[in-house]
Parts: sequence; structure tokens; C-alpha cells
Amino acid sequence: MNHESHIDLNADVGERPPALREGTEEKLLSLVTSANIACGGHAGDAETMAVVLAMCKRYGVAAGAHPGFPDRANFGRIEMPMTASELAGCVFEQVRTLARIAQQQHGELQHVKPHGALYNVAVHNKR
Repeated sequence: MNHESHIDLNADVGERPPALREGTEEKLLSLVTSANIACGGHAGDAETMAVVLAMCKRYGVAAGAHPGFPDRANFGRIEMPMTASELAGCVFEQVRTLARIAQQQHGELQHVKPHGALYNVAVHNKR
């Protein structure tokens, strides 16, 4: 019996534009198997998303959305007061934006991993 194992080496990316210019983001993406791409809430913008998605495609990295509270001042680490409906809309819009860019590049998203305080809200099912 063959017991092959697989470890997914995952990283959060698209959060620091200087990392793109410096080349550290690309070096990181050459090493991982999946990446969570900031999609405009806590960090990231359309241009960064497009560049990072192209790098993921180049290196065969599974791309996923990394939505967060739209709180750039605190890097999405503080829970923002929102109704469940507002929060769902915020997350949906971020994921949809990244998915559209991926589709324009003939790619697709493989997963969604909430960022920071949004992850904590999801874990504790506060809304």
C-alpha cells in the first residue's frame, strides 16, 4: 500500500506592495503550494492582486482569497462593528473582486482564508 503524504505550504501574500518591488513576494511564491491573496479589505488592491495571481499561475501555486475587515489602519486585526449582512457583503465583494481578476487571467480561486479579526469572528461564529 502506498502511503503518500502531502504537505500544503501556505503563505499570506499581496499584503505589502514593497515585497513585490523587492522580489521577496516572488521568492516566497516559488516555495509554497498555496497562497492567500489579500483582496482589498485589510490590504491589497486590484493591481497587486493581478500581479500576485500571475505569479501564482507561473509557479503552480493554488490561489485563494484572503478577505479581512476593511480596516487598513489596524491591518484588519480589530473587529469592526457590522451587521451579519454587512459583513457578508464585505467578504463577498472582496472575494468576487479577486475571482474576477483570476478569471481574466484564465485562472480560478481554490480557497478562502479569512484574515486577522475576521478569522476570529468566523472561528467563534459571532455573527
